[in-house]
Amino acid sequence: METRRCMNCRSSHLERFIDLGRQPNGNVFPSLNELDNEQMFPFVMLVCTQCWQVQLEEFPPVDAMFANHPYITGLNQPIVAHFEHLVDNIVQKYAIAPNSLILDIGANDGTLLHKFRKHKMRVLGIDPCTRTNQLAQDKGITVFEAFWNQHSAKAMQQLSIYPDLITATAVFYHVEDLHSFVQGLQTIMKQDTIFCTQCIYLKDLIDQVQFDHFYHEHTLIHAITPLENLFSQYGLRLLDVDFSSIHGGSFVLYVGRKESRFPTTSNIAAAIANEKDAGLNCLQTYLDFSKKVDANKQQLMSVLRDIKGAGKRIFGMGAPLKASTLLNYYGIGPNIIECLTEINPHKIGKYSPGMHIPIISEDTVTEQPDYYLLLSWNFVDYFIAKYADYLNAGGKFIIPHPTVKIIGKKSQ
Repeated sequence: METRRCMNCRSSHLERFIDLGRQPNGNVFPSLNELDNEQMFPFVMLVCTQCWQVQLEEFPPVDAMFANHPYITGLNQPIVAHFEHLVDNIVQKYAIAPNSLILDIGANDGTLLHKFRKHKMRVLGIDPCTRTNQLAQDKGITVFEAFWNQHSAKAMQQLSIYPDLITATAVFYHVEDLHSFVQGLQTIMKQDTIFCTQCIYLKDLIDQVQFDHFYHEHTLIHAITPLENLFSQYGLRLLDVDFSSIHGGSFVLYVGRKESRFPTTSNIAAAIANEKDAGLNCLQTYLDFSKKVDANKQQLMSVLRDIKGAGKRIFGMGAPLKASTLLNYYGIGPNIIECLTEINPHKIGKYSPGMHIPIISEDTVTEQPDYYLLLSWNFVDYFIAKYADYLNAGGKFIIPHPTVKIIGKKSQ
């Protein structure tokens, strides 16, 4: 068997720290006649004890994960609002002038690029998913149907496409070949081109026991320290980092060429120091995290069993990818959660991966349950506002982690 290598530093110093069992691709929602034919994949997370990159041990073919991706950015109202602020901040921070060329890697339905277009920018996307590319094209946005890597970057170079700004939100940790991705950036970045990536932040994930941010699509989970070394190999330099509560804790990292006129701010050194203080360079931190996940499982399952034992009804709120990880690892099926409510038409009428909980449109719920397990917990404030009448009428939300919390009328 070939020795598994770190996707960042390429060392073989990889340690397992959590095994989530065999699970299906959380992005494939089976129909009733497909329930017996799901593919299952190993699901183990590793940490490299040389550079401290966290990565998936074994991942399915990327074509299977992304070619028919069901996620649609424009349906996620908290993300749409977040993008408005993100774009304004980028344009102001680096004085991105009107008519600049913006390339969005993983453009999805063009929601982010549409925000840049409001600033009079020229926009271009790249994404392997036919379904969302059509949605972007309906907005008048051109999207190349391909994965981002060194090969696709060279194709752009041959077309003399050299962006002023390259963005990658919730994409840079979905990568099969991390070095090819960065080499692609290096190929088309001009002297002062900015690469801006927003990622789930490893430090927040560990602090908040957010193990359900692990799924097959997330081949990597990033921190700032390992990325500094990665980018420097390709003549690139970390310029600045901002932190956001979006997705339960994210960072927005800005990268330029080493010769860029933009300085490296003190935020980079501060972030690296904070990661060291948090123990992200210690194996024990990751082993302790795994123990916290198991303790959370016992706590949540106890709460759910008590609620069901009292004759109460529980629905799941949302069917995001993270729900698949939590439901499958904890063994939560339709005997506990009657259904999952959704607004995404590509999920409604299907079943949750692995545990096969039916997914229904939230608009068709005529009788509200006593409790919702908030599987889209990273948007808790949005759902509290959206479901204020439900909560005020006595309904309750169950927040799964870091410790189980029940939110009701008194929390308003």
